Amino acid sequence: MWKSACSLALAVALASGTALAAVGDPEIKVSCTEFDLPNGLHVILHEDHTIPMVHTNIWYRVGSSNEQVGRTGFAHLFEHLMFEGSGHVKEGEFDRLLESVGGSNNASTSSDRTNYYCTVPSCALELPLFLESDRMGFLLDSMSPNVVDSQRDVVKNEMRQSYLNRPYAKMWLEVPRLLYPKDHPYNWPVIGSMEDLSAAGYEDVVNFFKTYYLPNNASLVVAGDIDPVETKKLIEKWFSDVKAGKEVKKVEAKPVEVKGVVKKTLTDKVTLPMRAQIWPTPALYQEGDADMDILGSILSTGKNSRLYKRLVYETQLAQTVSAQQVSSDLGSFFLISYIPRPGHTVEEIQAVIREEIEKLQREYPSQAELDRALNINEFCYLSGMEHCSGKADMLNNYYVHFGKPDSFAEDLNRYRKVTPQSVSVCAKKYIDFDNYVEITVIPEKEAK
Repeated sequence: MWKSACSLALAVALASGTALAAVGDPEIKVSCTEFDLPNGLHVILHEDHTIPMVHTNIWYRVGSSNEQVGRTGFAHLFEHLMFEGSGHVKEGEFDRLLESVGGSNNASTSSDRTNYYCTVPSCALELPLFLESDRMGFLLDSMSPNVVDSQRDVVKNEMRQSYLNRPYAKMWLEVPRLLYPKDHPYNWPVIGSMEDLSAAGYEDVVNFFKTYYLPNNASLVVAGDIDPVETKKLIEKWFSDVKAGKEVKKVEAKPVEVKGVVKKTLTDKVTLPMRAQIWPTPALYQEGDADMDILGSILSTGKNSRLYKRLVYETQLAQTVSAQQVSSDLGSFFLISYIPRPGHTVEEIQAVIREEIEKLQREYPSQAELDRALNINEFCYLSGMEHCSGKADMLNNYYVHFGKPDSFAEDLNRYRKVTPQSVSVCAKKYIDFDNYVEITVIPEKEAK
């Protein structure tokens, strides 16, 4: 019921310029039950009988920030290895078994966590529980140096496809190296490096798995068309024999500062140059994180945003322009990137961007601008909850960050607390044109 009301409220708000928060939507509640197995696995169950489907979503609290200098890329490597068979599942069987019941699966890795998720008809729930428990407890029974080498090559190909041979994508490999000091756990990209992947020995990979892929370092969400009592029995059946390991030490890091303008120029097989400016900002869910997120929307989301309207539509200096807050657990960054139109330069665009941001630092954005940005954010947030798979991932996310899976309302409310004044204050506090990272990508022909 509240979903349709929210959709109607959004349409009215977008048309009238009224903030969605003022409409008076009921507070979001997502009911769930929780329990722990003796081996430390935390389980979250959520009933949703809208359609006869069920989703399993498991978070391991391990990402690239848990790696060491010279041995990077392990968390992402395991994103691939976990699908290559385990003690009671032959190589290639993981996907085949799920597809045979009409299911699907995937995984993702970040600097702070790795998650694996499956979607199946509710009558086939036991299958993904068996598969997840088997690779959690018995992956090493089937893993061999040959399997590691084959997936090492797959990751290298992904590096070529996603970064080295993709226009402008080399920039993302340089951002962590330039923004974070060498002793910071974000100093390398999530995918790691070619050199580290090549240098890693089989025992290095085995030890990484034994350290982090443990029931006491994971949380499991089962959401959808389930009976909580029966689901609990199935989870106990398949996961109780997985052995716990040593407690994993939490990764910590000091806030980052950039002194001076740190510049880097890259060449690429592109026809137009691109420039990115990056500033360190508050970590995910910390004070100021939501304000910087909204600032990005005010600057570049939609045709009426400040930078798009002036640079792309009015002056037509830019082909594209984007401003965004990229949030992570140990620190975030605010990134503005832009590509000039033929006949114009990145310096022309950079001057206009500085002018617009300094204007925001002096004068608060209008309430209408803020409402538009908040409405867009809220619409995207609620859209992510439409499908039970989205709720499953959010339940895991909130448990890991807050210890409370049903923190939907709290997350949404931090945006509703943003004001024109707080956006302006954060813009002034965190965007300093004397101290930031600047990466410029130029066409190879210009470099020659």
